[in-house]
Amino acid sequence: MDAPKTIKITDPNVALAKAEHFCAYQERSQQEVRDKLYEWGLWPDAVEQTISKLIEGNFLNEDRFAKAYAKGKFGQKAWGKIKIKQGLKFKRVPDVLIKKALLTIDADDYLAALTRVLEKKAALLSEKNAIKRRYKLQQYAMGRGYEADLVADVLKASDL
Repeated sequence: MDAPKTIKITDPNVALAKAEHFCAYQERSQQEVRDKLYEWGLWPDAVEQTISKLIEGNFLNEDRFAKAYAKGKFGQKAWGKIKIKQGLKFKRVPDVLIKKALLTIDADDYLAALTRVLEKKAALLSEKNAIKRRYKLQQYAMGRGYEADLVADVLKASDL
């Protein structure tokens, strides 16, 4: 079986209309849009012009994207700040905007989410040895993107 052929777009106006729809559907980073435009077969000059038009039309806004990404990943998947930061870096969002987006996460909600994540995992663990159990919980929380010192503090405060 052959791979499905991708449709190449050579007209910048058609690409702009399609990109506007792409951005209106969901918040996107500039890099996601840039990659999609290249995938559609646009030339580098046309890609950059299209991106600047999308920014002018407020279809593309890195600050808004970073905040939406942080809020979404924290709210839906209970990711920690480290994992959210890595995700935003992967999408090539500037560091200044990453810091701004992470500040939108409420500290109390963050602590509550970490506690919930640890309690949920603790209920699933069958490990009897307290040290191994604590280590597994700590590794799990750190894998979810939470800071090691914060995880240690929460584990110390609770009897998980």
